[in-house]
Amino acid sequence: MAAAGLARCLFRRSFPTTLPSWLLDRKDRPCCFRYYRAAICRKLKVPLAIEEVPVRPIQPDEVRVDVHFCGVNFADILTCRGLYQEKPSLPFIPGLELAGQVLEIGTNVSTVKKKLWQIPDGISYQEAAALPVCYGTALLALEQRAQTQPGETVLVTAAAGATGLALIDVASNILQAKVIAAAGSDEKCKLALQRGAKAAVNYSQSNLKEELKSLTGGQGVNVVIDAVGGNVCLTALRSLAWEGRMVVIGFTGGEIMSIPSNLLLVKNVSAMGVYWTRYQQENFPVFSRCMSLALQYCQEGSIRPYIGGVFKLEEINDAFESVTQRKTTGKVLLSVK
Repeated sequence: MAAAGLARCLFRRSFPTTLPSWLLDRKDRPCCFRYYRAAICRKLKVPLAIEEVPVRPIQPDEVRVDVHFCGVNFADILTCRGLYQEKPSLPFIPGLELAGQVLEIGTNVSTVKKKLWQIPDGISYQEAAALPVCYGTALLALEQRAQTQPGETVLVTAAAGATGLALIDVASNILQAKVIAAAGSDEKCKLALQRGAKAAVNYSQSNLKEELKSLTGGQGVNVVIDAVGGNVCLTALRSLAWEGRMVVIGFTGGEIMSIPSNLLLVKNVSAMGVYWTRYQQENFPVFSRCMSLALQYCQEGSIRPYIGGVFKLEEINDAFESVTQRKTTGKVLLSVK
C-alpha cells in the first residue's frame, strides 16, 4: 500500500517496497540486511503472518528504511479484509505510515522527495509515526475542505480516536475554533475535554441533536468532521448552522449514510469528503504542505500527538483487534525494534 513517511525511519525491516509518504532521517548507506521482518497479508480476513523476507536490490523509485515505529490505522484493517477503496494484489504488506532511518535510496531522487519527510529535531520516532495519517487528515479536513475560521464551532465525532484527537488538537490549538467532541463513552468524552474540546457529548447515552442545540444556543455548529457514519452522521448534518460544512472522513460505525439532498438546500450547507492518500496523487502540493505543517506544529509544541497504545510487530493482530473493538484511544503504533 501507499504510505506517508518520516525519515529518521519506521517498520523494523529494510523496507524494499515502494514507500508511501513517511517521516525519515537521512543515513544513506548500502543495506547490510539479508532479510527483513514483515507482517504479510496472504489471504483476506485472516490473521497476518510475521515472516522473514529476503532483501532484494533496490529499484529506482524505492527507498530502503530501517523502521522504528509504524502507525496502525482502521484503513489497514479494512484493506486486509478487502473492504477498503484500495485493493492491493495478494500477498501484500499493509501500512500507511512509518518513521525510521533511511538506509538506501534508489536513483530517482525526485520520486523519493514525494515519499519522505525529514523528522525535525525534538520529535521522537513515536511522535513522527503518529503524525501523517491523523494530522494530515485533520489539516486537510479542517483547512483545505471546511476552511474553518477562528471562533467557529466544530463538531468532531469519534472524538477519542486517533484522528478525532488530532482534529481536536488542530482545531483548538492551530485554528482557534471551539470544539464539541462526540464520543461513545464518558471516559472518551473526558479524554476529549482533556485534549482541548470545550464540550463533549456521549452519544450512546444522550440525544446528540438536543445536546448540540443546547450547546450552540440553537444556532447549530459551523463545521462537522464525521468519521462514524450512519445515524450519527445524519444527526450531525441536521445540526449544521446556516452555511455550515460537513466533511466525511470515514465510517467506523460500519454504516454509510445516504445524504438527503433537501438538508443541503434548506440551510445552504455543504457536504464533502476527505480521502487523505488520494491527495498525494492528485494534489501533491497540498498534501506536502499538510505534512510539513504537521511537522512544524509538532516541533513548535503547538500540537502533540496522543499515543494510546504501542504493540510489538509480532502483536499486530492484537493491535488490529484493539482498534476494531475500540479498546484503545488515540494513536496505536507498532514498535519494530
